[in-house]
Amino acid sequence: MDLRDFYLLAALIACLRLDSAIAQELIYTIREELPENVPIGNIPKDLNISHINAATGTSASLVYRLVSKAGDAPLVKVSSSTGEIFTTSNRIDREKLCAGASYAEENECFFELEVVILPNDFFRLIKIKIIVKDTNDNAPMFPSPVINISIPENTLINSRFPIPSATDPDTGFNGVQHYELLNGQSVFGLDIVETPEGEKWPQLIVQQNLDREQKDTYVMKIKVEDGGTPQKSSTAILQVTVSDVNDNRPVFKEGQVEVHIPENAPVGTSVIQLHATDADIGSNAEIRYIFGAQVAPATKRLFALNNTTGLITVQRSLDREETAIHKVTVLASDGSSTPARATVTINVTDVNDNPPNIDLRYIISPINGTVYLSEKDPVNTKIALITVSDKDTDVNGKVICFIEREVPFHLKAVYDNQYLLETSSLLDYEGTKEFSFKIVASDSGKPSLNQTALVRVKLEDENDNPPIFNQPVIELSVSENNRRGLYLTTISATDEDSGKNADIVYQLGPNASFFDLDRKTGVLTASRVFDREEQERFIFTVTARDNGTPPLQSQAAVIVTVLDENDNSPKFTHNHFQFFVSENLPKYSTVGVITVTDADAGENKAVTLSILNDNDNFVLDPYSGVIKSNVSFDREQQSSYTFDVKATDGGQPPRSSTAKVTINVMDVNDNSPVVISPPSNTSFKLVPLSAIPGSVVAEVFAVDIDTGMNAELKYTIVSGNSKGLFRIDPVTGNITLEEKPAPTDVGLHRLVVNISDLGYPKSLHTLVLVFLYVNDTAGNASYIYDLIRRTMETPLDRNIGDSSQPYQNEDYLTIMIAIVAGAMVVIVVIFVTVLVRCRHASRFKAAQRSKQGAEWMSPNQENKQNKKKKRKKRKSPKSSLLNFVTIEESKPDDAVHEPINGTISLPAELEEQSIGRFDWGPAPPTTFKPNSPDLAKHYKSASPQPAFHLKPDTPVSVKKHHVIQELPLDNTFVGGCDTLSKRSSTSSDHFSASECSSQGGFKTKGPLHTRQAFETQLKESQVRNRTSS
Repeated sequence: MDLRDFYLLAALIACLRLDSAIAQELIYTIREELPENVPIGNIPKDLNISHINAATGTSASLVYRLVSKAGDAPLVKVSSSTGEIFTTSNRIDREKLCAGASYAEENECFFELEVVILPNDFFRLIKIKIIVKDTNDNAPMFPSPVINISIPENTLINSRFPIPSATDPDTGFNGVQHYELLNGQSVFGLDIVETPEGEKWPQLIVQQNLDREQKDTYVMKIKVEDGGTPQKSSTAILQVTVSDVNDNRPVFKEGQVEVHIPENAPVGTSVIQLHATDADIGSNAEIRYIFGAQVAPATKRLFALNNTTGLITVQRSLDREETAIHKVTVLASDGSSTPARATVTINVTDVNDNPPNIDLRYIISPINGTVYLSEKDPVNTKIALITVSDKDTDVNGKVICFIEREVPFHLKAVYDNQYLLETSSLLDYEGTKEFSFKIVASDSGKPSLNQTALVRVKLEDENDNPPIFNQPVIELSVSENNRRGLYLTTISATDEDSGKNADIVYQLGPNASFFDLDRKTGVLTASRVFDREEQERFIFTVTARDNGTPPLQSQAAVIVTVLDENDNSPKFTHNHFQFFVSENLPKYSTVGVITVTDADAGENKAVTLSILNDNDNFVLDPYSGVIKSNVSFDREQQSSYTFDVKATDGGQPPRSSTAKVTINVMDVNDNSPVVISPPSNTSFKLVPLSAIPGSVVAEVFAVDIDTGMNAELKYTIVSGNSKGLFRIDPVTGNITLEEKPAPTDVGLHRLVVNISDLGYPKSLHTLVLVFLYVNDTAGNASYIYDLIRRTMETPLDRNIGDSSQPYQNEDYLTIMIAIVAGAMVVIVVIFVTVLVRCRHASRFKAAQRSKQGAEWMSPNQENKQNKKKKRKKRKSPKSSLLNFVTIEESKPDDAVHEPINGTISLPAELEEQSIGRFDWGPAPPTTFKPNSPDLAKHYKSASPQPAFHLKPDTPVSVKKHHVIQELPLDNTFVGGCDTLSKRSSTSSDHFSASECSSQGGFKTKGPLHTRQAFETQLKESQVRNRTSS
């Protein structure tokens, strides 16, 4: 087997996994005395270490570093890149490495070393145990080159005499294996006795009788050989002296003795006293004790043997850590040739007399005893490998290791007696720049002994601290209109780093064009003139950057507030303010708001307002700018007001400006339509039977003094056209025939025409009666007027032909007979009627002339109050289940003139034509003839539907907008809407339908009948009207 194969077979790898992430163990076996650069093993291959980072999947470059103690001569070396282990030029001598016969014979000889794998992410600590096998490099040697033996002459054949044994530092088969006697002259022979411990003791055998007188000395050679390859041997001269006879040998009581003595036993302490006896007497019985030749010289130096007494005592201080067991051979000789032999085993027991030992080996190489770390090194950075040991045993040899004080480092155990010194937290150069601490190793003996090792660590500064401003937000104030280059403040920041890492430069951020900043000193100045009205506040950032690598920076916010000066006059939002108000607006109402601004601030912008040239028509709040009216508006009297307003600020000196204000009065729908044609409610038009469809048979025309949509009129037939014989143009008011009249249509027809404006938010209207007499001729006008008078007793929502009392003759013959037969009655009636009319007209005209003027166009408060009282006193008539129209009779002041009060409900035509669906506006009373009294009777509706109320002799208030029109004496009729209560409600919806009441009245030319009830249902009237339309 060649050397290469031998090494391959000898490389035994065993891995003990204490911590798979940190510590592993390898065991190799080699022969001693190997030359340099002989491979011993491959760490990554033997431990199956991968160079691939499991987290990133990339290949990593591993570094293998041998942890060695400063000053040691390494026996092996490790390739930093490949992890291969080789021998060095330092010879591995097993006998030197493992000195001591007992250690060499009973245990393996090995040495240990540690290898770390870097970088930190792949860190491992590999503990390598290298077992050194013996090589036959030493020859066995006798204790002395000349061996003297004395043999009595009477020695019997085959007697044996011990020969000092040879020793060989090699072990096992390379140790002493064979003895050979050279030139024995057939007188002596040689025998080998093997002890239980494996020692080979040579013995000289007497093969022939000796005769001292013939030959007293024999000189021979003894040869000793080992079993190694190549075999080594040595020889010694054996000189045998034949002595006189002493035939009894001493005898020990015990041949094997074992004793224990503490290692701190003082000098002179008795170990044991041996005792041997000899049967001889005299000088042959005198026993002398001596150490055997096999006792090591070191043992002889530690122990003393009294030659006479056999007492073994401590001669020098013992040290269990050097030698724990001493084997002593004691010979007891009486001078004869064969001494007695006793073996004493002395066990030195341990005493805690050795402090622990700290072996500090740095992973990071120190400089002048100081380890330098960067403050950016991560946690668990490995600094050193610490091995603690104690020569004592058991409890005395149990060692604990710790750091003396609180530092950002800790010890991490990797084996029972080995620790890694690591960083335990992130390091901060600014907090502590240098650490000096002790590592303490303490055993568990009593008293406890300890050992310390000093570690010095200095941190290297890293640029890990950005500059810090003294104030994160810097607030300044400066007056506007400043000078350029004005000093504002000095901005400063500090950096906890050192050197160039703490050198700071300053820089302005964006939005800082109005400022300059010195990069070194941080002095901030104004580069422009500030105008607070353009910009009141500047907010920008200042950056402080250090000169580290990479540079770090931080920012501070700078807020510069520009203080105001009174350099701006008040400014109106408009040079000319125009406000629009509705007429009839109550006094002290708000008509508008003047808005004025001042670009200054504080007292400089506190503006007060005043009116310059107004005749107390308006009141202006000097602070809010609210304009309130001091007059009641009437567009028909004055449509606009104009004045100037002045604004003055509170600065010193004060500034002012003016603006023009115009108040435009907007029209309100406060006038009802005024009927121009027909001239009265008693006139009629003849419609001949020959009239063709489409021809104009009558004309209704009205005017409205309002403007705009408030003056736009609409004409609608609301009653009396149940057959659909007539049609009215909604714009022109012309009434035309829809179809040719039939004989059944002959007679008087009463059309109720509603004239309404398109005002907003309330529409006003007026009702007018149009009588059409269908016949070829109208020869008897009195008869027609009498019919007209009697129709006044019929409610407006019913056709005159629906009354139970006939108003027209269906047969001409019957009419003629009635005329002739009632001639006398008619004459009497006409006479009475003329008398009554004349009497009543004179009385009414006198009263009406006193009411002209203000009472004609303006409201009368007393009349309104009287009107309200009268309304409260009146009792509403009971409504019938079918909402019939009834006429109530009141007590007359005159028996002839009987006032008739009636209630009317509007028919469906009135609702369909949108009358009552608007929020009717107020309307002042208007008549064709101001001196004409109101002759209408009062009609009051008992129906829940919208109704037109007719009330005689009632003065009308402008504010209430009554639509009772004072018509001419000739049986005039007007409809309207009382909206006073509705206008007083602030929550009304101008777009919702509202109830509308009409008022109208009539007076007949002759006496009227007493009250009659016309019980015609409204529903039937609506059905007929819709059918005819």
